[in-house]
Amino acid sequence: MDDWRDFHGPNAGYVLELYDRFRQNPDSVDAATRAYFATWSPPAQSAALAAPEYPLEKIVGAVNQAKASRAYGPLAARHDPLARHMARYPRGDPILVPATHGVTEDDLCQLPASLICGPVVECAANALEAIQALRAVYSSTTGYGYAHILVPEERDWLRHAAESGRFRSPQNPVNPQSLLERLTQVEVLEHFLQRTFPGKTRFSLEGLDILVPILDEIIGSAAELGVRTILIGMAHRGRLNILAHVLGKPYTQILAEFKDPARAIHFTLREDLGWTGDVKYHLGAQRALRQAVVVSMPPNPSHLEAINPVVEGMARAAGTRTDQPGPSQFDPTVSLPILIHGDAAFPGQGIVAETLNFSRLPGYNAGGTIHIIANNQLGYTTCPEETRSTLYASDLAKGFEIPIVHVNADDPEACIEAARLALAYRHQFHKDFLIDLIGYRRYGHNEGDEPSFTQPLMYQAIERQPTVREQWANTLLERGLVEKDWPSKLVDQYIGELKRVLESLRPEVDLVEPQPVPPPAGAARQVKTAVPVERLQKLHDALLHMPDGFTLNPKLERALRRRRQAVDAARPDELTIDWALAEQLALASILEDGIAIRVTGEDVERGTFGQRHAVLHDVSTGQTFTPLQALPQARAAFDIYNSPLTENAAIGFEYGYNVQEPKRLVIWEAQYGDFINGAQVMIDEFLTAARAKWGQTPSLVLLLPHGSEGQGPDHSSARLERFLELAAETNLRIANPTTAAQYFHLLRRQAALLETDPLPLVVMTPKSLLRHPRAASSLRDLAEGHWQSVIDDAQARQQPDQVRRLILCNGKVYFDLSEQRDKSGAIAIARVEQLYLFPVEELQRVLDGYPQLREVVWLQEEPENMGAWTTIRRPLENLIGGRWPLRYIGRPANASPAEGSSTRYAANQKIMVERAYDLRAA
Repeated sequence: MDDWRDFHGPNAGYVLELYDRFRQNPDSVDAATRAYFATWSPPAQSAALAAPEYPLEKIVGAVNQAKASRAYGPLAARHDPLARHMARYPRGDPILVPATHGVTEDDLCQLPASLICGPVVECAANALEAIQALRAVYSSTTGYGYAHILVPEERDWLRHAAESGRFRSPQNPVNPQSLLERLTQVEVLEHFLQRTFPGKTRFSLEGLDILVPILDEIIGSAAELGVRTILIGMAHRGRLNILAHVLGKPYTQILAEFKDPARAIHFTLREDLGWTGDVKYHLGAQRALRQAVVVSMPPNPSHLEAINPVVEGMARAAGTRTDQPGPSQFDPTVSLPILIHGDAAFPGQGIVAETLNFSRLPGYNAGGTIHIIANNQLGYTTCPEETRSTLYASDLAKGFEIPIVHVNADDPEACIEAARLALAYRHQFHKDFLIDLIGYRRYGHNEGDEPSFTQPLMYQAIERQPTVREQWANTLLERGLVEKDWPSKLVDQYIGELKRVLESLRPEVDLVEPQPVPPPAGAARQVKTAVPVERLQKLHDALLHMPDGFTLNPKLERALRRRRQAVDAARPDELTIDWALAEQLALASILEDGIAIRVTGEDVERGTFGQRHAVLHDVSTGQTFTPLQALPQARAAFDIYNSPLTENAAIGFEYGYNVQEPKRLVIWEAQYGDFINGAQVMIDEFLTAARAKWGQTPSLVLLLPHGSEGQGPDHSSARLERFLELAAETNLRIANPTTAAQYFHLLRRQAALLETDPLPLVVMTPKSLLRHPRAASSLRDLAEGHWQSVIDDAQARQQPDQVRRLILCNGKVYFDLSEQRDKSGAIAIARVEQLYLFPVEELQRVLDGYPQLREVVWLQEEPENMGAWTTIRRPLENLIGGRWPLRYIGRPANASPAEGSSTRYAANQKIMVERAYDLRAA
């Protein structure tokens, strides 16, 4: 590099120091540097700096001082609004003191400002003024953290934005009167609720009031940039205020929820829906702005950060186009996710890191998220030093190269600048940005809590702290921008508005709850899932077509060669279609129907058990090919992505994607079924309860490999019992299909019901049965069959009068039973393929079909306290109605789902099957 401008800031000082060493002793630098300096002579400016009147050590000291100001300036910043009242957090660092770098302020006065480089030198007469300008930027009420950003272009952009003040007044003016009006609205609502409903929980925003203007700024600017869907995820702190003033939720609705009228006589109890609703600070809202911009806040439970992946999934779905075949097309400019975190929850909740990890992954990145830590410097009653091992609550984000701005919540102009910077960076680079909004909490964790029990000094300081509205009003008065009595008139105006709303309130009318509309009766049973033979053959042929020159792995080539004969119209009754082929044909036919599909999970492209191979890899080039994306018959997009190694955030993401775009078939597959344990919050709070609490109607499909096969306690059970315990009213479908055709029809039925009868579908999928010859199906089964909730015993049906014992079972254990078939004909085996909604009518027909029946047995391989038995027992007893005894055969109750020894497993399985066929044990 021959241009002095290539060496700036710390680089300039470093190069000059090396050059000075080279002149004194060429061997003191490495060979490459010696070769460079041998032909390099400093231009006039550098020569002047190297002259005796500018000693080199002073130049280097000044440059290092500037470097320290940029990197460590936030350590001396005035982030904390309470700092003037408390000495809890000492500010500063020796590295920020000039003497540390061997210079004095007098030295800096003698050095030119150009040494420092950057926009700050434009108005500086010397290096001291330039350093002071840097302090004003990096050690003010704002602290910038971007040194951890590894992309030079982004780092330079952030530095220039901070030092130029391009997003700050007066370069980018703030409307001071409008800002005061907004802060007054925010404060008045909180005060009004506190006085009108004393003691009622509302999780006040006070101490972080500026959050509402920050969101105003981001949303308004995002709309101008073309964003059409804005999604806000947050927990309960300040939620009511943001619902009112950002989402436009009417005061009438909010006050009616506080009134919570005793109006039981007006309730319409919907037993078919199980409607419960939720507390007011968990509810969501949606608001349409100008130019078709929609702002939404999805409902969120008390599990704080659980909403994070849900919002990311919603944003990804909103920005994804799926109406064309092939892979979907994601546009990062269409949607904007905003996540508001708690300062204790951000480092404390693992799902935060799981969600941050999505930010750059294919199939998961949402074009950049704006994160805001609503930092009130407390976690319930716990201080920062007890809740995190990092200096800042935001430090976790550094590992994901997310720029961070720490800003004092009592400096409105600095906060607006941070909002502008965050959106501009996101728009420029489509990456995440974090605002650490440092304030306080005016009251306890909730309004009935007494915070001074545990933080007496902090709350003495808070009592002395004027609100941000008061401070901003005084600032405007000092600047002569408003009349003296105008701030108080604003307060009176907004109080009057709330009083009028309260006086005219009719809670029994104004309290609106979004109960879901029940599906049409019998919708699921009326779905036709069969696909004609000719159509299946054409789809199959298309799926086997490879690009020219594409070289498959030889093992896969042999497998596909066998598969070519599987869909042969000349052999419609042969069991040639295995589980994976049935799935592929089901998905292909769904795409042909015009329904987009998204499949994700750990290793789903290949399949945990090497069964799927939805994405093929050329062994010579490494290039990939996805047959379902190249399907000529497809009328919608197909996506399949290997997910990161997470269940909790992954299911939350797919849930969000699903509820945002419910007309798409969304499938998540576990590597092993018991991995679902890691996502219990998402299952409990969202998937199974969202309909009852919030009126949402998810239709997410979970594929959970399940079955005890002698491989130990882990990976044997997908915890069927837990899903059955959570099943109530119309919230789930739970199935354990035992044939490829059953799986085919189940997927097609789910896709067909997306609009008319959407419900989550939990499928206990097989492992060993994936290639079991008796679990395979025929072409006729796909072309003429349908989903069967119960599969009766075809052999026993030939002589039903001989049957004395009916064994009901589900899943893999059926094949263990049927392989040792009773020859007497006294025992029939029926498979309960759908466990919820419980197939009462189908089972009744099975029971009625055996006139000489003496006993009904429920048999399962799971321990007695697991599997389906504990849940299915009561409906079975009701169905039997005392006509026959109902017995359980299976393993005794246990804390572990399966044996750790394959030998012990086989022995217990053998005993169980023998008991099933021993009529003397009745």
